[in-house]
Amino acid sequence: MTVLKRRRLFLVGLAMAGLATIGWGCRQASMPAGTLQLWTLQLAPKFNPYMEAVLGSWEQDHPDAPVRWTDLPWGSVERKLLAAVFARTAPDVVNLNPPFAANLASKGGLTDLTPLLPPDAASRYLPSVWAAARDPQAGQIAIPWYLTVRLSLVNGDLLRQAGISEPPRRWQDVPAYAQRVRERTGRYGLFVTVVPDDSAELLESLVQMGVTLLDDRQRAAFNTPEGRKAFAFWTDLYRDGLLPREVVSQGQRRAIELYQSGELALLASGAEFLRSIQTNAPRVAAVTTAEPPLTGADGTANVALMTLAVPRQSDQAADAVKLALFLTNGDNQARFAREARVLPSSMQALAAVRAELEAERPSDPGAAQIRAARLLSAETLERARVLVPATPGVKRLQSIIYTQLQRAMLGQISSDQAVLEAEEQWNRYARSRWP
Repeated sequence: MTVLKRRRLFLVGLAMAGLATIGWGCRQASMPAGTLQLWTLQLAPKFNPYMEAVLGSWEQDHPDAPVRWTDLPWGSVERKLLAAVFARTAPDVVNLNPPFAANLASKGGLTDLTPLLPPDAASRYLPSVWAAARDPQAGQIAIPWYLTVRLSLVNGDLLRQAGISEPPRRWQDVPAYAQRVRERTGRYGLFVTVVPDDSAELLESLVQMGVTLLDDRQRAAFNTPEGRKAFAFWTDLYRDGLLPREVVSQGQRRAIELYQSGELALLASGAEFLRSIQTNAPRVAAVTTAEPPLTGADGTANVALMTLAVPRQSDQAADAVKLALFLTNGDNQARFAREARVLPSSMQALAAVRAELEAERPSDPGAAQIRAARLLSAETLERARVLVPATPGVKRLQSIIYTQLQRAMLGQISSDQAVLEAEEQWNRYARSRWP
């Protein structure tokens, strides 16, 4: 049987919505000996050709380690992976974000890759994201894969109407900017949600404002002058009517709707989203420019990272690490970055992508707009890092902080009281988890 035919057999059921029908994560007797199970997130069916080609290439060089690929929806991976770990049917390689990787590692669920990695492994990847895939207690728990950087997508028409020459670059500049946009256009300057289970942008902004979220013992460290000032910043913006009222009840999807309808002057989003704006709101797209993201005083931007990890249950950890390194090598990352419009974590791939973008000569304004945004994203990586620590329970921390900020914004408590309440709630949780 040829490699490609065997690959097609392994991809049976990939596009089906019900993962149970494809036997997710279950090792089946019919699989060839030495088969590696790989789980990814939300790649099928769009990237089936890419994955077929890459895994076909892997199998040509590793005929004794074929790969069974399963793709999972974003919302189901944590539940299904935890169930698989409990049932001892975990995959050999799994696509995770840093917070869930840290959570699983804290339960002893991930392999420390350190002894399995080649000596030069760290030098192949951007230092900031390599460090983000390392846990202080559990070691190197993952290998970086692909990245996204948030930019400021700006409606130039609204800025001109407001008499603003350029969008804000620092959080400290936002109140004056938002007030001017509101007074002169009747629209809003920005939308940052405080819905607990949605975007982490506001939590990241606290770090950019100089707030330390947690100390070395995982206790709250945000009840400081910097923390109280940051809580007051967001509380005052909302109470002054400079944020849409829906930020307390709706997530990032609402920000997109407002921007595409011309009601929002700045949308924090990735370069890859420009194509959707061009399709859904061509008039807004025509006046949109990609600008550097909002940051704190030191100019540090946030990067969102996806990784590949090896569950501890894998009985083929050495081959699993080789597969993860293969998927994230320079050539494969560069190709995926082109197709997915994301950024690579590989130094080699990033250099290749930047060189291609700089040499590109777009044939139309839409393509030129996307090229400029992707170049800006690549440049932003030089001053970007994962801002929120990949601490077990970080989603709980976000929920606690956002809930108390909601109360302050709605006038139920003061912003200082919100800091105190959030501190007490988190520390109760932390004491039970880290005595």
